[in-house]
Amino acid sequence: MGPPIDEVPSPPLLVRMHDLNALVGTHDLLFLTLDTLRYDVAREELEAGRTPTLAALLPGGRWEERHTPASFTYAAHQAFFAGFLPTPVTPGRHSRPFALRFEGSETTGPGTCVLDAPDLVTGLAGRGYHTVCIGGTGFFNQKNPLGRVLPGLFSEAHWAPELGVTDPQSTENQASLAVKILGSLPREQRVFLFINVSALHQPNRHYVPGATEDSKATHAAALAYVDSQLPPLFQALRRRGPAFCIVCSDHGTAYGEDGYTGHRLGHPVVWTVPYGQFVLPVDSAP
Repeated sequence: MGPPIDEVPSPPLLVRMHDLNALVGTHDLLFLTLDTLRYDVAREELEAGRTPTLAALLPGGRWEERHTPASFTYAAHQAFFAGFLPTPVTPGRHSRPFALRFEGSETTGPGTCVLDAPDLVTGLAGRGYHTVCIGGTGFFNQKNPLGRVLPGLFSEAHWAPELGVTDPQSTENQASLAVKILGSLPREQRVFLFINVSALHQPNRHYVPGATEDSKATHAAALAYVDSQLPPLFQALRRRGPAFCIVCSDHGTAYGEDGYTGHRLGHPVVWTVPYGQFVLPVDSAP
């Protein structure tokens, strides 16, 4: 195994723990997974000023470093929808925002929203939420039984090639669709919106002119592109009312580190992911 992702450790980040029981039912919920985004790239791009949208929203203007529960998209999202989001890297037990009721859980706390359901999506629907999935990578494409498992949890699910990994405008298309859906729903209807952002996943070479291979540099360029397309989404959420947002990666990916390429493997660049959660206030402008 190679050296740690960061030679110099980051200073500790104090993360505000939200009481989800006070937010569920009163706030819209956004769960945005930046598929395949590496923690080191996320942090470097933020510190370089190339992701201003996310920098303005993340607590303290920084990503939190976490460990993902799985090393590829399908497994990670199955864990996420069971209430197991990426875990803080610091030792100890960490309370989760959401959990499904089961005996022996040691990571539910006073602020955890515990749902009596087989998955998070079904549980939130039972609390009155309209659940929406905007897919990105292949596990959300609804083209075959496997590609229908995760989208099938939602009341409303969308996928098309222009939302997928091969379209250079995928994030713009995903955000535009989300804005349209949010605008079509009554403001009093609470929404759980899940978006699997596909642009960071291979192939991402089209974000660097002339690049012929995917690399850490094209991965970083994809992130800058994603950040540039997110403002309309957050503006639409603000117009509807307050929203609680979780933005994170499901796993990282390797670009030759220690001879590894891709993911579904046990390298630190795969298991270490960025995470952020925050509340968007309602836009009070007329």
